[in-house]
Amino acid sequence: MIRNEIRTFIIDTFLFGDGGRLTDTTPLLESHVVDSTGVLEIVSFLENHFGITVDDDDLRPENLNSVEKIAGFLERKKGG
Repeated sequence: MIRNEIRTFIIDTFLFGDGGRLTDTTPLLESHVVDSTGVLEIVSFLENHFGITVDDDDLRPENLNSVEKIAGFLERKKGG
């Protein structure tokens, strides 16, 4: 499942395996799970792992600020 893959990447990369405080709706930036560099790491993961291209216009919180939003964004990108 896409959400599980995204969640696992975020937990392993930014939370050092401790995903206890991460839910699908946790705001990644506001909760200090990731910073702007972390967003770029997420983008790189999405592009490499799922074979999509993330455009500059896509770099918005409504697309990339939670596991839920990332999964929805990815589904839209793969579907379109």
